[in-house]
Amino acid sequence: MGSAYTPGLTVSRDAVVQRVRRLPIKGEVLVKPGDTVKHDSVIARAMLPGILQTIRLAERLGVDAREAPEYFGLKVGDPIERGQMVAESKGFFGLFRQKVESDFAGVVETISEVTGHVLVREPAIPIDISAYVDGKVIDVVEDEGAVVETRGAMVQGIFGVGGERNGHVRVAVQGPDELLDVQHIQDSDKGKILVGGSGVSFDALVKANQLGVVGLLVGAVRDVDLTKFLGYDIGVAITGTEAIDVTVVATEGFGKLSMASRTFDLLKSIEGRQASMNGATQIRAGVIRPEVIAPIEGLTGEGHLAQSGAALDIGAPIRIIREPYFGLLGKVTGLPATLQTVDSGAEVRVLTARLDDGREVTVPRANVEIIALS
Repeated sequence: MGSAYTPGLTVSRDAVVQRVRRLPIKGEVLVKPGDTVKHDSVIARAMLPGILQTIRLAERLGVDAREAPEYFGLKVGDPIERGQMVAESKGFFGLFRQKVESDFAGVVETISEVTGHVLVREPAIPIDISAYVDGKVIDVVEDEGAVVETRGAMVQGIFGVGGERNGHVRVAVQGPDELLDVQHIQDSDKGKILVGGSGVSFDALVKANQLGVVGLLVGAVRDVDLTKFLGYDIGVAITGTEAIDVTVVATEGFGKLSMASRTFDLLKSIEGRQASMNGATQIRAGVIRPEVIAPIEGLTGEGHLAQSGAALDIGAPIRIIREPYFGLLGKVTGLPATLQTVDSGAEVRVLTARLDDGREVTVPRANVEIIALS
């Protein structure tokens, strides 16, 4: 009988993490395999072509389109500055001359005798990709990016918002069941990643965002608070591109849920360390989990490679991700081979589990995810 394979969350004190850093368009890779990089090291760069702008030369000079290029003082490929005079008509007996100044800066790309227009390509926009984590380059994707590997503590969450951030970790509450509120946030927390317990208040979200806290890692977040904070409903697409200055990651779910003790203890153990954080989440095909990674500086030797899933076995630690046991933790006690009928009437594979509160429950295997502990 084959092993069941179930999506999982990593909560590890020592994991090897690999991240592919890729440009959105072809560009130049600035590193090579074996290079040591910091989280803010630029490892690849591309130049996004500038916007193509139009100078309506014939119209502004008051001449025929075919004649307009004769008055233009530049040629294709020449640089052009905003406000630079680029053409002047002959006028009438040397009077009433029309002068044309460029409204754009860039390079002359086209001078058309058909339309009488001059096309100016604005300066290219550089796109840089950073390493995201402190680590080592283990592979290069030609013209696109590189694979960066690091070793350290890693915690994945259920849901997050906000993009990539980096800062020192501070545990702001006393325990995993304490709500992170405004009084826990200090003026010195600017640039830091704060760890809360059972959740975060709306006022704390606002204060953290205004103060410059780069990340909040909590057990849960209320969906009404998140909607109010963002100004719109999240929906079910990928997150991570929200226009906010603080990244928020929930390790257990929505509402008020105490952070798992093992997760809280792990985060306490990395307090004061530099960490990388990303709130990007995708719950459909191609699952993406929000995460916090705290590299261990100077650590050598082999570690456990972080995986996105694992074999479902007796004794495996799990989190239930559907009601009525949403967010609860436990361990697998049985994996019945036969299909069973659930409340919806569907016949599905199930498992039995002993929850941390002592209850024995039976749930569909699709309603759980493994917590990969190490």
